[in-house]
Amino acid sequence: MSQKVDLYDSAYGNYVSDTYRRVRIETYGEDFGQTSWVTTEESNEIPQLLDLRSNSFVLEVGFGSGGYALHLAEKVGCRLVGLDINALGVRNANELALARGLDSLARFEQCDASKDLPFDDDSFDAVFSNDVLCHLPRRPEVLGEMFRILKPGGRMLFSDALVVGGLLSIEEIATRSSIGFYVYSPPGENERLIERAGFRRIRVTDTTVSASRVAKQWHDAREKNKEKLVAAEGDINFEGLQRFLSCVHTLTGERRLLRYLYFAKKDS
Repeated sequence: MSQKVDLYDSAYGNYVSDTYRRVRIETYGEDFGQTSWVTTEESNEIPQLLDLRSNSFVLEVGFGSGGYALHLAEKVGCRLVGLDINALGVRNANELALARGLDSLARFEQCDASKDLPFDDDSFDAVFSNDVLCHLPRRPEVLGEMFRILKPGGRMLFSDALVVGGLLSIEEIATRSSIGFYVYSPPGENERLIERAGFRRIRVTDTTVSASRVAKQWHDAREKNKEKLVAAEGDINFEGLQRFLSCVHTLTGERRLLRYLYFAKKDS
C-alpha cells in the first residue's frame, strides 16, 4: 500500500521557488501556480464558458495557489472570492493579490467547502472548481450550495478526474489516493447530482487525454529537476509524487480513470 505523500504544502510553500516555477512552465507551458490537470487551453476556455465580464462576481472553490484566480481578475477585471482549506495556499494567494495590486478585486479565505458556504443566496454570477470536488465529501450538498449561492442565470463549472472507467486494483487506488482524501464516482453520477441540485443545460466534455498528457509532462519535468526538488521535499516525498504522477498517466492513458469537465446553468 502506498504511504501518504505531500503535494499541496510543498507546492504552495515553495511557490516562489525558481525550481517549482520551472516545473510548472515545463508541465503546462504557462505558470498559474497549477497543481491540477487543467491544460492551458482549458484555462483559456473557462472565462468564455462562464461568460465572465468586468462586472461579474465569481467564486472559485479550491483555488490552490491563487494564481489562476488572479489571472482572471487581471485579464477580465471581475471580482473574485476564493475558498480553500489549505492555510499555505490562502496565505500565498493573498500575498500574491497584494503584490500584484489585485487585492481590491480578489480575496481568498480558508474554508471547508464541504460544509455550508458562507455566502447569501443569489450572490455570484459564476462558480467554478478545477479538480477539487473529488477531494470533498458530501458532493450532493456541495453542488446544492453552489446552486444556492448563484444568481438566477448563473453558470457553474467543475472538473472531476476520478470517474471510474475500468478495473482498478487496490494498489492503484492507494497510489492514486496517496496525496489526500478522494471520492471516486461512477459514470453518470455527476450528471445525476448536478440535475438533482437544480441545474439545467448540463454539458459534459471528456478531457481524459489532456489529463494523461499533463501527468506525463509533470512527471518528466519533476524528474528533470530532481536534484533541487529532492533538496526541498526529501527523497521519500519526491519518489512518492513520481509514483503518483506515473499512476495518473497510466490510468488515464488506459481510460480506467476518466476526467470530465461539467458545465451547467441555474435557470433565470
